[in-house]
Amino acid sequence: MAAIDLGIAGRTALVCGASKGLGRACADALAQAGVTVTIVARGATALEAAAREISAATGSSVNPVAADVTTADGRATVLAACPSADILVTNAGGPPPGDFRDWDEAAWHAALEANMVTPIMLIRATVDGMAQRGFGRIINITSAAVKAPIDVLGLSNGARAGLTGFVAGLARQVARDGVTINNLLPGPFETDRLRTTVAAAAKREGVDTDALMDRRRAGNPTRRFGRPEEFGMMCAFIASAHAGYMTGQNILLDGGSYPGTL
Repeated sequence: MAAIDLGIAGRTALVCGASKGLGRACADALAQAGVTVTIVARGATALEAAAREISAATGSSVNPVAADVTTADGRATVLAACPSADILVTNAGGPPPGDFRDWDEAAWHAALEANMVTPIMLIRATVDGMAQRGFGRIINITSAAVKAPIDVLGLSNGARAGLTGFVAGLARQVARDGVTINNLLPGPFETDRLRTTVAAAAKREGVDTDALMDRRRAGNPTRRFGRPEEFGMMCAFIASAHAGYMTGQNILLDGGSYPGTL
């Protein structure tokens, strides 16, 4: 059986938070599709290693740019390195879990800056160029908590919900120009972020982290956590030439955990 051609070979992508986890998986999948990828993260060592590994595995050009995209200077550095992205994948680590009574104004500002303002600023810097060229794919990695808020993730719930509302309006404005904007909502995937969240929950409950991880796996309808490569392949499809009629959507990947029909 012939491999499916996603129709984006030769395109250019900017992928944030791409040294590991779900961002890395998206960069992997896009590179497999023949996309030239600029990957971004704060840690240069891990980022450069990821670039070498992705390039060696796929043959695609991968450019690592170490920068903090939650700052204006960091975004300027990234956009100078990749000024004409056809595909933008926004992604930032979620804020820490906790009780909202413990979060001061600074904590809220940090969460909003990382998980709402930064994606919007990156979209602002790239969307008009995409529209002028007649092709663009913007994919925001948000969270399943947008659909089903998690009580201890209030900072994330609030910031990501704000981004979701913004995207809902903008996506309808630029669709006529061949630009789509969608959100990918990950549930529990085997990542460092998941283990950190579960470890915090285990500490509160006074149980072993591995035992709680096993319990949560068993509680998912699939009886497992998601694999990052599954997430990456969904990202690549949404970025593909075949997904031009899907925009303004919140695509939930959670193994069926969310029980609703809408």
